[in-house]
Amino acid sequence: MREIQAAAIEQAVYDLILEASYNIGPDVCEAVRRYRDAEPSPTGRAVLHQLLENYQIASAERVAICQDTGMCVIFLDIGQDAHICGGDLTDTLNSAVRRAYADGYLRKSVVRDPLYDRVNTRDNTPAVVHTRIVPGDKLDILITLKGFGSENMSRVKMLVPADGEAGVIDFVVDAVRQAGPNPCPPVIVGVGIGGTMEQAALLAKRMTARALDTVNPDPRYAALEDEILRRINQLGIGPAGIGGRCTALKVNIAAAPTHIAGMPAAVNMCCHAARHAHTVL
Repeated sequence: MREIQAAAIEQAVYDLILEASYNIGPDVCEAVRRYRDAEPSPTGRAVLHQLLENYQIASAERVAICQDTGMCVIFLDIGQDAHICGGDLTDTLNSAVRRAYADGYLRKSVVRDPLYDRVNTRDNTPAVVHTRIVPGDKLDILITLKGFGSENMSRVKMLVPADGEAGVIDFVVDAVRQAGPNPCPPVIVGVGIGGTMEQAALLAKRMTARALDTVNPDPRYAALEDEILRRINQLGIGPAGIGGRCTALKVNIAAAPTHIAGMPAAVNMCCHAARHAHTVL
């Protein structure tokens, strides 16, 4: 049994939040640069160029990439041979969020109750935490700071097996079409297929953080990702929703076993401010 101290977890999450807030990954930067160079719309090219400049300024000056500094979503893969000691895990994670959002001058956007008083918690807690127990003695931490311009465009649909590949394509493309400029394109489109309703949504959320320079290990899903991306970029929504070919940078799909009677599907979009960071303790 390997012990992992709560203080080490808190510091790791704190560092990840600040890293994600100020620095966009090279995979996203390269994708935006590639689309900028190929974008036929002069206005679209200008928008993509401004995004690249914004990334550089945020990194150099250590300021937030976007004023919506998001709701902190934390994915934890906990090794079954690891023992977390020295503090309550949930309190530890929220302490990291609280400190990072204060020290990093990041906007606090979380409200305590979703329907009635909607009073701001003033420290961006609580975080949304998803845990899995996995083999080994390590703690894998993935954080994503989810802005709600894109989060509000999420969709879940209970497809049936007869809908097939065409049904999935139509569902995802239509979700992006209906979203229009609202998710701040160009977007990363995470898609989850299978499981149950909530598992499909969770798969889709994870897929917004899959690196853009990776290829789906299943060639069928890799081809499906490419086809959906092609159709999305024919919609003409374009950068910032003002027209052009670059509406999405990537489509990432994850699939899971499901019931014989169903085929749940979910779409979760992430704007060009794709803020996520990862470490292993």
